Amino acid sequence: MRAQLHDIVLAYDASGDGRPLLFLHGYPLNRKMWRPQLETLTDAARVIAPDLRGHGESNVPDEPYTVDRLADDLVELLDNMGLAGPVVVGGLSMGGYVALAFYRRHQERVAGLILAATRAGADSEAGKANRDKAMALAREKGVEAIAESMLPKMLAPESYPSKPGLVHELRHIMAQTPLNGVIGDLTAMRDRPDSTELLGGILEPVLVIHGQEDQLIPPSEAEAAFARLPNARLALVPRVGHLLNLEQPEAFDAEVRNFLRSF
Repeated sequence: MRAQLHDIVLAYDASGDGRPLLFLHGYPLNRKMWRPQLETLTDAARVIAPDLRGHGESNVPDEPYTVDRLADDLVELLDNMGLAGPVVVGGLSMGGYVALAFYRRHQERVAGLILAATRAGADSEAGKANRDKAMALAREKGVEAIAESMLPKMLAPESYPSKPGLVHELRHIMAQTPLNGVIGDLTAMRDRPDSTELLGGILEPVLVIHGQEDQLIPPSEAEAAFARLPNARLALVPRVGHLLNLEQPEAFDAEVRNFLRSF
């Protein structure tokens, strides 16, 4: 499906009935990473999975991206779909950064949050330097080089050799991301604001879910966020890495179902 916003077209999938649940993909992926949830959570929610600008089948504007701009796109998408009320916003990794920006800018549109494999803090100086290095790598050697450098770290160490089908699927999804989208993401993540202080004021229900073997963002980040949130539940999923919704979709979906039933 397509939605015409004021300056771009966003592609999205939607399935199921009930409370709207907006899933935001990570970097450098697209809405296809939510395929299991679009198929299996249909009895628990109306699952909506967009391609953020610069990804998948959405437009790829050649301009700087920010997490705030990505969040505002999503409000326009919901308006386009006729969804004016609060929704549950779930984001994984970069999608979590956008989910927090969505809350900061549009709190009245949020019924609850799912923060998966993400962190509240801004990039450190070293982290910002690594974003710049990744941009240089992408420009010099292409998006495929980004995919190859990230893939082994996106899954649990035991999953990478044991799930070749998933690795192949991820490589294909990542390689489809346009260079402008990769650069836009890296810029948005590098320059995103620190959301740590925001956490204490989030009174809506929050599910913090993280893989215990996440090689990109350590589980300690989830524990730190949980400690600041006044109305949250924490789920640390064993034997799973960064892309926990794909590595162990049954465990991920069970936590989401329990969370949705709690409010």
